[in-house]
Amino acid sequence: MIAEFGLAALWLAAALAALQLLAGVLGLTARGAELGQIVRPLAVVQGVLTLLSFLALMVLFWQTDLSVKLVAMNSHSAKPLLYKLAGTWGNHEGSMLLWVMVMGLAGSFVALVERRLPEPTMLATLAGQAFVSLGFYAFLLFSSNPFERLNPAAPEGQGLNPLLQDPGLAFHPPTLYIGYVGLSVAFSFAIGALVTREVGPAFARAMRPWVLGSWIFLTLGIVAGSYWAYYELGWGGWWFWDPVENASLMPWLAATALLHSVSVLAARNALRAWTVMLGVVAFSMSMVGTFLVRSGILTSVHAFAVDPERGSFILALLLINIGGALALFGLRAGTVTEGERFALTSREGALVFNNVLLSATLGIVLLGTLYPLLAEALGAQVSVGPPYFNPMSAVFVVPMLVVMGIGPLLRWRRDSLARVRWSVIVPLALMLLTGAAFALKGVAVLPVLGMALAAGLVVASLLPLRGRKLRQVKLPLWGMVVAHFGVAVALFGMACDSAYTTEKLVALREGETVAVGPWQIDLVAIEPVAGPNWTALQATLSARYDGGSAVKLQPQARSFWTPPQQTSESALETRWNGQLYAVLGERAEDGRWQLRLWWKPFVTLIWYGGVLIALGGLLALLGRVASDLRRFIARDKIAYRKSRQGR
Repeated sequence: MIAEFGLAALWLAAALAALQLLAGVLGLTARGAELGQIVRPLAVVQGVLTLLSFLALMVLFWQTDLSVKLVAMNSHSAKPLLYKLAGTWGNHEGSMLLWVMVMGLAGSFVALVERRLPEPTMLATLAGQAFVSLGFYAFLLFSSNPFERLNPAAPEGQGLNPLLQDPGLAFHPPTLYIGYVGLSVAFSFAIGALVTREVGPAFARAMRPWVLGSWIFLTLGIVAGSYWAYYELGWGGWWFWDPVENASLMPWLAATALLHSVSVLAARNALRAWTVMLGVVAFSMSMVGTFLVRSGILTSVHAFAVDPERGSFILALLLINIGGALALFGLRAGTVTEGERFALTSREGALVFNNVLLSATLGIVLLGTLYPLLAEALGAQVSVGPPYFNPMSAVFVVPMLVVMGIGPLLRWRRDSLARVRWSVIVPLALMLLTGAAFALKGVAVLPVLGMALAAGLVVASLLPLRGRKLRQVKLPLWGMVVAHFGVAVALFGMACDSAYTTEKLVALREGETVAVGPWQIDLVAIEPVAGPNWTALQATLSARYDGGSAVKLQPQARSFWTPPQQTSESALETRWNGQLYAVLGERAEDGRWQLRLWWKPFVTLIWYGGVLIALGGLLALLGRVASDLRRFIARDKIAYRKSRQGR
């Protein structure tokens, strides 16, 4: 009964989305103006129904209802409760229902709180959101029904992919999906503004919180996914330029450019066409990522769908949504006025320069991701990895980081580099000294550039606070400072990991010792252990840093039985200056055990920096929301006084 309730709620939500689209379109005409009044309530009810549908699926997983095909294929009665619940979105159909639920709730929230835009623009925006939602409703209901029944019910479930049975799964996909769907709202705002020709500061102020919120969640999702892959897959890396990793990076790059562009439009009434175009591109990259993960053309732990029909469905959605938006932009681009002009040497000029470089980096990643797939379709096998991505992206990222340090020091509209030359001397000198010091030690070019830029950015990110009373600094400025500081921290971690990581692949008997960097590691014992749905061989390692006190590490080689699969559980020892990373391999014929060991200096700064970047975004969002609330309260007070005077 619960499955039927969830499916009925989903069908009803789809019907309301169709009615919302129709009412929104007709509400823009003179004859159908009254229909526009039902658009907001429809969006709210639609969001509630999608929430109920998703909660129904969670209950089915919680109960391990094996009469539901999705539960039988992705759960097991003996699985821990956390992974039963996380299994709701640890599969293709459930993750798409999560997508639809977040999209529905986002649309309902827009309908409830947004009052800054003219009503016609809001109607067009909500109609655009309904149009996008309808495609995903159709995808779920006709191609990926999460509530499909099994008759008879399965005697036992197949279980969730063991690689996904990790606490990170409870955090990583939802945060990414909130980011993706938030970009769909920005996309709908862009469509609404184009339809009604209302591309201006008010439109940008309405769009900005959604772009900022999406960017925050995308950042957290990428950081969480990177760390999950790092410790769960046992490969010792934090980024491999995997196509599915790139599928999350591309929307983030576009959202970063959009965030800066929409801020300029909101504050300075400039970059109108650029902002609308980036709104379309950012969601386009989310759709491209969805296609890559769910089309079956990739084989990955992230890739849920292997049915080509589903891939064709998503490709059709991508072509309809994005092709239609680009066609609309082409038709209406001439009506989007230029906005206020600015000099090349200005804060706006710096933002435009960096947005161009971000877009170029996005192009590099998109080309490197799609080219092997196109080559394979033509019968050729091509591998594109770090040797391509690292130097090619550095061509654009390095000058972008330099301008990122200088841009916030420039004035709006017009400025000169001569005015800020003394301000940048310290970060520039620190950058040159750091680069020279590491270059003399024989470090490779890219890590040297990373360390040098990180050192300069640490100082440059704090310079906007110079001469200000810190208690009076507004939250958006604090957000920019913290986010840019986080970029410097993450960049330093990446450079150190690339330059100084030490790796050892050894075979040891119990009681033998090996050195890895400054660590002395003893293999103490190998013993069997058991978990709720797995057994394992566990190594006990005793590790000493520079002859200090011993710490214990216990990597495992696990064997899951539902479904049967072998996994490696790494063991980590974190210090202030890096991480010791250990993975247990197989037993050799001579009785020795294979161990893979890494010493990774300052690698944790990568994720600390990522969290700081997201924190900076959160501070900026809170500052913008507080400012809007103050503006609304002041406006309501004025309206109340006028009404009192009228009486």
